[in-house]
Amino acid sequence: MNLLFELSGENLPLAIAELSCVGKVTRTENGIAIAEVDDPRRTTRLAQTHVVMRLLGECDASKEALERLLDQLAPIAPGTFCCRARKIHPVTVNASQLELERMMGQKIRGTVDLKDPAVEYRAVFTNGRCFFGQVLQTIDRGSYAYRNPQRRAFFHPGVMMPLMARTMVNLTHVEPGQWLCDPFCGTGGMLLECEMLGIDAVGSDYDPEMLNGCRQNLPNGAYIRADATNMPYPDGVFDAIATDLPYGQSTTIGAESIDTLYTESLKEIRRVLRSGGRAVIVTHKDIRPLAEDLFEIVGYYEQRVHKSLTRRILILA
Repeated sequence: MNLLFELSGENLPLAIAELSCVGKVTRTENGIAIAEVDDPRRTTRLAQTHVVMRLLGECDASKEALERLLDQLAPIAPGTFCCRARKIHPVTVNASQLELERMMGQKIRGTVDLKDPAVEYRAVFTNGRCFFGQVLQTIDRGSYAYRNPQRRAFFHPGVMMPLMARTMVNLTHVEPGQWLCDPFCGTGGMLLECEMLGIDAVGSDYDPEMLNGCRQNLPNGAYIRADATNMPYPDGVFDAIATDLPYGQSTTIGAESIDTLYTESLKEIRRVLRSGGRAVIVTHKDIRPLAEDLFEIVGYYEQRVHKSLTRRILILA
């Protein structure tokens, strides 16, 4: 099925990359992407998407062109419906949002209900084009804010927020029934996201305090104290790895230095990852020169957290 995705504007390249866990991206424009997806229900796992739609048609970014498209499609709503129009900056359209929505409501056959519609139709204007679709999913990104790490039983400053942790898990392409490992699990953020997705996960950390916190946050989780440079797992046992490497400030590590830790842990990650699996590694500096000797680098992204921290995200295979 051809689906249209309205993406988060926080980091568009990262949002587009995340879509590959549910389908094949065939086209991108400012703020949106189109992908071929076999099972639309899987899109509920996405973190960097706002709205998922079945793409019904496309035209120039004008009221007249959208009218002609709707005349051609002659859509019949399967229940009560509402219409929404969105203009993604800097697109210009020769009609107001209200005018566009009224016109759409007149062209679609059915009963309009603005309070509790059974179906929502959306027209998204961007880059001189208009994309028209029927909403399948609206991603509840507010649930990520509600799951702020400060609400957990154990909190430690500097942990990754749930929205980003979910994105990292999704970038590995791990599926329910498969196994993911986080060798620097900290207080358990990645493991919590795996639990919500029905993915089996194992965490390890060298710092006893972090493991104690992980135990409080994830009472039924699987985690052990282990050195990431010498992990106690068989070769090729994990389908995916997702981890946020320590940055060195106030961090307990087993290696003699951060550089040694990075080098040796990457070797171990390669060893325990099955052939064809993905590893998503987050750190505060670019470690591509270290990784390229061991992995194929599938993607590299940056996410600014604050003025003194920019996360570097590596997708390795």
